[in-house]
Amino acid sequence: MTSRPTGASTRGHLSTAPGPRAAGMLLAPGAGAGSDQPALVAIDRTLTEAGIVVQRMDFPYRLAGRRAPDRPPVLLAALESNARELAGRIGVNQARVALGGRSMGGRIASMAVAAGLPASGLVLVSYPLHPPGHPEKSRTEHLGDISVPCLFI
Repeated sequence: MTSRPTGASTRGHLSTAPGPRAAGMLLAPGAGAGSDQPALVAIDRTLTEAGIVVQRMDFPYRLAGRRAPDRPPVLLAALESNARELAGRIGVNQARVALGGRSMGGRIASMAVAAGLPASGLVLVSYPLHPPGHPEKSRTEHLGDISVPCLFI
């Protein structure tokens, strides 16, 4: 496995395996972490060994050194930009790229797909069913609008 920074326009890690590029996977971190989050690194290693190109991304607030996440429209725009960049980088249609992440990153990926961003599937690790400390509020309303396969871990 080869892992290197993705480049000037985005910050994260792009891992590639030797052999043909069958598909890609974009992974987004939870609110309190960056692209080096252990769960994302473990998924990256496993998928890369299987021949899937994986990109782990960072959200703009992390790149700016802030602790508090941006509002959802900013997070969605960043995820969509990274997904399109990955599809272009590996030369596949956007619908061949799977999206996912841990906690907030998975939530934003699922919201993007529910809103129409093409994807081959979703991998959602520790999906936040409700905001911290507010079990009466649901964060699942959009899930019914998703038509791609979803793996909840």
